[in-house]
Amino acid sequence: MSLDHFAHKADSFDANPVRVDNVDAIARVLRDTVALDPAMRLLDFGSGTGLLLERLAPHVAHITAVDVSPAMNRQLDAKRAHLPCTVEILELDLVAHDLAQTFDGIVSSMTLHHVADVAALLRKFHGLLPDGGFIALADLDTEDGSFHSEDTGVFHAGFERAYIAGLAAAAGFREVQVHSASVVRKPQGDYPVFLLTAVR
Repeated sequence: MSLDHFAHKADSFDANPVRVDNVDAIARVLRDTVALDPAMRLLDFGSGTGLLLERLAPHVAHITAVDVSPAMNRQLDAKRAHLPCTVEILELDLVAHDLAQTFDGIVSSMTLHHVADVAALLRKFHGLLPDGGFIALADLDTEDGSFHSEDTGVFHAGFERAYIAGLAAAAGFREVQVHSASVVRKPQGDYPVFLLTAVR
């Protein structure tokens, strides 16, 4: 079994106001940028405790939440009965495993930097969408490595916007755009966050 990098922080994850403010901002930009529909089925990659999906749940029919952390999944499971859409929780590494279903859209917040091979992940996302399906993926702009004060399985110190857009285009996505979504303010500095959107 792989190491659960978030086991020690899952219980208090939602109590961090900086984290909550960041997800609030990401969700606002996402809803303003992507036309959500009450019949939609979404995949939330790296769903964690469900901070992003809680903010999208009133606007869609179903969300499949995928995360490798058992501790974070338990926190989300405790919320599931109170969410206004159906939620399925899958504890798996989506890069290494296939899903036998498709989704209208794939969303993610602050997870890409925990993935070693982002190009492979984007190709996987492309295969999980029908024509016209979308991605809306939020993560850090390139930073100096100071954002994370502890090891939570980080592979990238953010991303150059042109680089991440290029990976999406190379994976087969079109209408690729990168939007400014938020700024995470920490004592050691300010960290801009982007939202990458694209259509299959």
